[in-house]
Amino acid sequence: MDLQQLRYVVEVASSASFTRAAERCFVTQSALSHQIAALERELGQRLFVRSSRSVRTTEAGEAFLVHANRAVRAADDAREAAAATAGRVVGTLHLGVIPTVSAVSVPEAIARFRAGHPDAAVELTVGNSDTLVEAVRRGDIDVALLGLREGAEPRSVAFRALARERLVVAASPAHRISGHVGVSLADLADEVFADFPAGTSGRAQADAAFAAAGITRDVPFQADSSELILGLVSQGLAISLLAPGVIATSSFDVAAVDLVDGPVRVQYVAWDDRAPRNVTSAFLRVVESMTSRRNDEAGPEESSGPAHSGI
Repeated sequence: MDLQQLRYVVEVASSASFTRAAERCFVTQSALSHQIAALERELGQRLFVRSSRSVRTTEAGEAFLVHANRAVRAADDAREAAAATAGRVVGTLHLGVIPTVSAVSVPEAIARFRAGHPDAAVELTVGNSDTLVEAVRRGDIDVALLGLREGAEPRSVAFRALARERLVVAASPAHRISGHVGVSLADLADEVFADFPAGTSGRAQADAAFAAAGITRDVPFQADSSELILGLVSQGLAISLLAPGVIATSSFDVAAVDLVDGPVRVQYVAWDDRAPRNVTSAFLRVVESMTSRRNDEAGPEESSGPAHSGI
């Protein structure tokens, strides 16, 4: 048994695919399969059940995976610690982002990170804020860029507010409110909406605002992608409440109308500060430099808050 075999097991379990695991490990599928088969023979146990359509871990595989994950992480930590003595940042940064992040340009942040630390890699995960915070708590993700309704902060992780913005109404150019200087929640009471799935953090902002106003919305269209939502809006099927930056960067022809009593979204960067990895600290410095520059240009009213630890 060697460390590379453990890495193969971890990747197959993570991706539920021998093909994708081989791609991530930069080996051929046959080589990866051969190594896992050799490990199974050594253990005298099947670690995976393979079919033409799926791969899943056996009971023995689940038990083995717990220790394999620890061994791989310990080896990575040892490598990073040794590199740190020479001032180098190595390893893979596991970065989670929401699809509608706009407080920083994710591609620019990754480019800056890589420029300063060419020996480090980045693995990107896209998800909703609740899922990403849980992944940070488990240690599956190092840093997450989130968006939550005002008053809701990331829990049980360290975080810093990056930006706050009032949501606006996204409508087709032909919609009756298109071109209005501003509208209120009451003006939208009879409208059809497209929004994120019920129960998600992206949906909570609008739901809380309309509930507080005593207005029941008609939301027949739900999608976990802002681009899909904006596609429905551009076709005149619905309107939506979204961050202005999301609409501005969309490829769809959609108008943004100010919502005078609309909900506010706060964007955060979150991480686990109990034992942050070198790649985590390095990426946080990049985010800090980017948001500090933007806040200096925007003025003190746009400045982000101090770092906090969630309770």
